[in-house]
Amino acid sequence: MAYSYKTSIGFGLVYIPVTLHNTIKNNDIGFNMLDKKTKSRVQYKKTCEECGDKVVKNEDIVKGYKISEDNYVIFEEGELEKLKTKRDKNIIIDKFVSLSEINPIYFDKTYYVVPESKGAEKAYFLLLTTLKSENKVGIAKTMLGASECVVALWVKEDDLMLSRLFFDEEVQLNPASTIKAQLTQQEQALAKTMIDAMSGTFVASDYKDEYIARVKQAIKDKAKGKEIKMVDSEKTVNITDLMDALTQSVKNIEELKKDSKVVKIKKKA
Repeated sequence: MAYSYKTSIGFGLVYIPVTLHNTIKNNDIGFNMLDKKTKSRVQYKKTCEECGDKVVKNEDIVKGYKISEDNYVIFEEGELEKLKTKRDKNIIIDKFVSLSEINPIYFDKTYYVVPESKGAEKAYFLLLTTLKSENKVGIAKTMLGASECVVALWVKEDDLMLSRLFFDEEVQLNPASTIKAQLTQQEQALAKTMIDAMSGTFVASDYKDEYIARVKQAIKDKAKGKEIKMVDSEKTVNITDLMDALTQSVKNIEELKKDSKVVKIKKKA
């Protein structure tokens, strides 16, 4: 597995050279953009507006920040790199906190942390086992790529993970946070009954990307000249009254449970 970033973790005077590896792989299906008539590829090119839409090579492109109309502050290659301190390029843990203190909304992307060399394995394992035994998360600020970010180092089972966190100013307030409503005891009781009846254990492997599977099948079918047919959809019942909706929901769940028990009995028989 190719790594995404090469860095080092520091806590106290202990430094651990590590690499960060992606935890998630992209399962998206890549479609090419084609001209409808000719079926040839549509290309995206970088062009200069004032040069007759002439294509500009990457080596001839610089970064510019607009400060007024037609006036830019230009940054040449390597100039922004000079603004990074040595501390920015490493992950220096500032403090240790409990995971429960971090609102999940702050979590962005997560990586596996892997020691870069055999000499780093002991310090790496020390950090992993201590975080695990103390049930703590290491918080630091660093540069990943071209942007600064807050990161959390935490342990899941026997894996040391690093999660990129959003800055507080990036997190927006919930527009619905001020909404209040009067609820009856019966409505709350029915909602609790429904949640209790639907409660279970989260098993990630139970959930599959069924749409991607249908798209892959559609690609095979269309390659054979078959027509794409509308997928059967479940019938929806429009109930506007909250009590009626809750009552019917509980009834439907109970019926589904009865049906599943009948199927199990038949299988045993």
